[in-house]
Amino acid sequence: MPITTTPADFVAWFRSVAPYINSFRGKTFVIAFGGEMVEDGKFVALTHDFNLLAALGIRLVLVHGARPQIEQHLARKNLEDSYHQGIRLTDAETMQCVKEAVGRVRVEIEALLSMGLANSPMANADIRVAGGNFITAQPIGVINGVDLQHTGSVRKVDVAALNNRMNFGEVVLLSPLGYSPTGEVFNLTLEDVATATAIALDADKLVFLMDTDGVQDKKETLLRELTVNQAQAVLSATRTLPDDINLFLPCAIRACEAGVARTHLISRHTDGAVLQELFSDEGIGTMVVESTLNTLRDASIEDVGGILQLLRPLEEQGILVRRSRELLEREIERFVVLEHDHRIVGCAALYPFPDEAAAELACLAVDAQCRDRGYGEAILDHMADMAKSQKLKKLFVLTTRTAHWFLERGFKESDVTALPAQKKSLYNYQRKSKVFVRKI
Repeated sequence: MPITTTPADFVAWFRSVAPYINSFRGKTFVIAFGGEMVEDGKFVALTHDFNLLAALGIRLVLVHGARPQIEQHLARKNLEDSYHQGIRLTDAETMQCVKEAVGRVRVEIEALLSMGLANSPMANADIRVAGGNFITAQPIGVINGVDLQHTGSVRKVDVAALNNRMNFGEVVLLSPLGYSPTGEVFNLTLEDVATATAIALDADKLVFLMDTDGVQDKKETLLRELTVNQAQAVLSATRTLPDDINLFLPCAIRACEAGVARTHLISRHTDGAVLQELFSDEGIGTMVVESTLNTLRDASIEDVGGILQLLRPLEEQGILVRRSRELLEREIERFVVLEHDHRIVGCAALYPFPDEAAAELACLAVDAQCRDRGYGEAILDHMADMAKSQKLKKLFVLTTRTAHWFLERGFKESDVTALPAQKKSLYNYQRKSKVFVRKI
């Protein structure tokens, strides 16, 4: 998100986040972060962001890790840090170090969440942190002949108790520990606790803070949005992936398949990463969803406001002819809209001229922040298919500014004589729009 430098920039930015604030109020977010956030001193800034989310009425469950702290405790006691197939082997001595490390990290987190310094982002925060035996665990057991002893996995999440605490306005803090009905304590992984909790709560978002910026393609370009199928394809590819992607991407897939609406993989090294990811359309990391967030559909009368927001900037620049709300309402059946995550980001209208077997493509507009995602071409293809289904033979557009865009997509420049008779009689010679035609 760009730094605001003028009052106008600030007002525009603040208005742009209003839809997210309205949408997120009362929703449940599970946010997971490793012990490194506390170890390197960056948790203070993250605390400010958690305070803001809580103040906006978001129900928060925070899941912390403690890997570096556990390793430090083991080193001080000259104990070996043993792993089997990537899973920590937790014997009795290691378990004691785990409990001490987790306890220390948890106290530090609760202390930072309790800050209320005047003239700081935590002023009047009044965050109440809830903890408890919300996670029932079971031992992983023996894997390929090796008993992992006190290393466990999540067996059950006490959803009623968690909801009860959040209903009282408390932020729930979960540690990577679980308890058995027989009174045993098990060492769990951060990602297992976070994923299982998000699934059990039917959370709206699951966020993992990790070392990399997100999932990248072969050209090291950040993939900002992945469906479950696309994420699975990334994992099954032959190329080597960063360790944290191999760790968290399967959790994101598991969560989305089980009903979690969105899972976000973002960098812990970026200040304000959670806010930038959640309160902007583009985000700064990778978002995993069960299926595509794009919907191309016929417009309805309820879409007029969203269409006007797309058209007005282009009309003010003289790119499009101004249309009144009343005219849009009368002609709304001519329009289609493209939604991304329930927000209108593109539109177009089709005006058929059956006698000449032609159709005009009008009001093709895409949100300025989304013009590099292929939305315009998707709308164009859809409108061409609509015209073809009506047995029309050609598509034409009138434009003053976007000639090259249409030329690159198979249109050829023509003149006013190529227009249907009715459209020709309405041609504005003062505007001098260029005519482009494409056979379909």
